[in-house]
Amino acid sequence: MMWEILNGIGTIAFALSGVLVAMEERYDLMGVYILGFITAFGGGAVRNLLIGVPVSELWDQGTLFTVAFLVMTVAFIFPRIVRWTLLRRGVFFDAIGLGAFSVQGALYAHSMGHPLSACIAAAALTGTGGGMIRDVLAGRKPLFLQKEIYIAWTLIPGLVVGLGWMTGVFELLMIVALVVSLRLCSVYYGWKLPNRTV
Repeated sequence: MMWEILNGIGTIAFALSGVLVAMEERYDLMGVYILGFITAFGGGAVRNLLIGVPVSELWDQGTLFTVAFLVMTVAFIFPRIVRWTLLRRGVFFDAIGLGAFSVQGALYAHSMGHPLSACIAAAALTGTGGGMIRDVLAGRKPLFLQKEIYIAWTLIPGLVVGLGWMTGVFELLMIVALVVSLRLCSVYYGWKLPNRTV
């Protein structure tokens, strides 16, 4: 049940994120669908490759494909529904997708008995993979390479879930909320990781 909840939240959020980016780039309807589907399902496909799950399992999510399609269609027809976020480049929906999918990725790897390192990698790839592919296709600098902290927040679910510290339903939802909040705060306040130049 928790797996399905996180999958649904992440899929809807990332589909909307893809729609917003596509509309900002003035893509047509087909471009909106392509970018939305890639954003919503790209991270899971990359994760499956990493942890040895057949990529073909992606096609078993028929209901989620339908949900994503309907959400993208409504967002395209009524764009004001998603513009209320007032955040550039769909950061709001991207943050929700990052939180939900990073927890889902860590939970998936942990349930398969993989070590902590795999849980951390699965959290990072599931949380950022779809957005990374979206930004590359849209000709944008990927969000995880932006100045504000992005991919580093996926370490939280990777560690906490990978170590088995928090695996209950409400605990996982709290982790999702934490990652979303931290990501939005990093954008709003301009939090950055240290960097060096040679």
